Order: sequence, then structure tokens, then C-alpha cells
Amino acid sequence: MSNQEVAILNVGGLMFTTRASTLQRFPESRLARMVNGNDHEFRLVNGQIFVDRDGGLFSYILDFLRTLQLSLPTDFSDYQRLQREADFYELDSLADLLSQENLLKPRLEILEVRFLLQETQGFFRVFGSCSNTIEVLAGRITVFTQQSLRQNWNNNPFPSQKLVTPLPLERPSHHDLVFQCGTDYSAGDQLVARYVSIKPDNRKLVNGTNVLGLLIDTLLKDGFHLVSTRTVSCEEKVECYSFERMKRPEALALSASQNPESTSGAQMLTPRHKRK
Repeated sequence: MSNQEVAILNVGGLMFTTRASTLQRFPESRLARMVNGNDHEFRLVNGQIFVDRDGGLFSYILDFLRTLQLSLPTDFSDYQRLQREADFYELDSLADLLSQENLLKPRLEILEVRFLLQETQGFFRVFGSCSNTIEVLAGRITVFTQQSLRQNWNNNPFPSQKLVTPLPLERPSHHDLVFQCGTDYSAGDQLVARYVSIKPDNRKLVNGTNVLGLLIDTLLKDGFHLVSTRTVSCEEKVECYSFERMKRPEALALSASQNPESTSGAQMLTPRHKRK
């Protein structure tokens, strides 16, 4: 079969259509011999190759052949069965990736939001077990500051696009960030207002309770679950909101080359998850 031809496989009753070149990507594999007609156990019948194996697991194998990366859904647990299928098709590179099961399994991610409301100001501190999540969240949160006379603020408490200046967030460590919002009247007649915007929402909010609501809504949309709320300090009334989510495993991928079987090892790439 030419590598430009379309190959149709019936794997355990599930139909798969792909290019022959995809199945020939690892020349020493059983799939390559199957397509080339060099494996006598498999025959081309009515334009299809029937394989008496698990069709559901074969979908992950075909995805690996197409992308040279292994990406599994969060709730996947059949690592040993998938490795057995990789051994059957003699895909040693895939079997090696599956042996790194500890890197493929989803992990519990914990995030905590602490909120303190003092008069007209709201103070936030966000802790996260995953530094990448905090980094992404910091890139979505912007604090703007605006100075005006108290009289002008009473007449127009909404930010002017021309006068609002962005401020950098405080990052005490890779695992937390600090910011605040609200108004400060401590400078006499000069009032300092801090607004917070959280992408993709374009609003600039100055009220601490409103910012807290937007932050919680953002985290829930990102897949976090609110698991508990408590008061950390009764005197200062610091509210603590705890979130959890299962962090999707990163995709394990092979270095691209003309001969994938000659690849010396695997490397971590940016996560890509098509299945949810």
C-alpha cells in the first residue's frame, strides 16, 4: 500500500480512517508491517484491515502516531492496558512513554484566596500549589490607579480611560500574588482609587466585594471547585476561600525526526488536551 493511500482499519468493531503513512511512521512496528502486507495475521478484506483488539484504546494510539505526543484525559486509568496495546503493535516509543505513568496521572491542585475588607479598601492574597497557575492568573489581573480630588470623585466615581494607570502586581513568591482595590482618602483632598480588571472581563471594578465575586467566578470557569470558606482572623475578619481542581497532565512528546524510532528520549511539551 502506498504511503499516500487511505487506510481503513476495523479495530474491535470501531472504524478508523487515516493515511497509510501515519501507520508507517514507525517502520519497525507491527502497524507498518500490517499496512505493507508483511504481517500474515492481518489481511485486507473489502478494503479494510480487521484487528481483533480494543478499539477505544486504539484511538489514543492513532492520535500518538499523528502527533508524536501522548495526551490522555483527566479520568484515564487504563495505563497498563494501553501499554499492553502498545506492546502488541510493537510501538516501543509509546510503551516507553507509558512507563512514565507518574507524569501522566492528573494531580490535585489547590488554590486559596484570602480577602480582607477594611472600610473602602479590599486586600487580596492568592496562594497556589502550582506556580504556573499563579503565573497565568497574574497575567490576567490588572490593577489600575487614578488620582483625583475628593469633590471630583463624588461627582464621577467611574474611571477615565485616559487617567487610569496600570500598576504591577506584588509577587512575594512564585506561588502567590497580592493586590488591592478601593479608595484611599489618607492624602487629604487627593483621593487614590485602585480598580481591578480580570481578563476576559473588561470591567474595571473598585469595590472589593465585586472584585471578589469576579475572581471566584473566574476560578470556577477555569475548572476549580470551591471546597470551603472560613474566617482566618476573627479580629481582622480575613475571609479564606479554598479551591481544588484536578490538574490535567502535561503531554509527553517525542522529538520529531525522519525516523521516530531513532529518537533518544521523550521531552515535556505544552499540554494539549482534545478530550475532556
